[in-house]
Amino acid sequence: MLKSKYILFVVFLLSAVAVSAQKAERDYIRKGNRLFNDSIFVDAEVNYRKALEANPKSTVSMYNLGNTLSQQQKFQDAMEQYVSASNIEKDKMKLAHIYHNMGVLLQAGKDYAKAVDAYKMSLRNNPTDDETRYNLALAQKMLKDQQQNQQNQDQNQDQNKDQQKQDQNKDKQNDQKQDEKKDQQQPPKSEKQNNQMSKENAEQLLNSVMQDEKDVQDKVKKQQKVMQGGRLEKDW
Repeated sequence: MLKSKYILFVVFLLSAVAVSAQKAERDYIRKGNRLFNDSIFVDAEVNYRKALEANPKSTVSMYNLGNTLSQQQKFQDAMEQYVSASNIEKDKMKLAHIYHNMGVLLQAGKDYAKAVDAYKMSLRNNPTDDETRYNLALAQKMLKDQQQNQQNQDQNQDQNKDQQKQDQNKDKQNDQKQDEKKDQQQPPKSEKQNNQMSKENAEQLLNSVMQDEKDVQDKVKKQQKVMQGGRLEKDW
């Protein structure tokens, strides 16, 4: 008998705690909604978070918190709340609202591919929502434009690379031509030395001719013999 009374007391106590938590959750949500409607988003956020403390699985609190975070430009935090709510919520109309708002955030962040997916999920849960259908069409158009712009940029980059390569090849060819010109204008050092030696030899020969033409002829004859005999014994 005592045991039965104890069990009934515990059940009653737990029920009272649950009812109290539910009431606290509702009160915080209502207060948060009033603050949200008055555009007092920081205080609204505080109340929605208190509602979540009272009931951590409250998808309404998550959704409303996501909305007020979005109004404060805290888009990543807002998205986290929407995702958490979508993983728990079973009601189709509420899911449609959650995915719609996810799509809006993704579209604002120019992530049009994911925005399209979010709007489609919203329409699966509520096919009659014209606003979501309009947003979907707009996101699809912006995704197409984005892909086209990316394709054009890629083509321009490829063309620029090809042009740079052509310019580099032209510069290389011009450098080679200039080097060849320099080589033609300035003979190698060995040729200069050979030219200088030839000039000295010519002067010596000329002096020799002036001194004794016969001796020069004899020297030339001797040099020819050496070359003809295959013994190149030049003493320079």
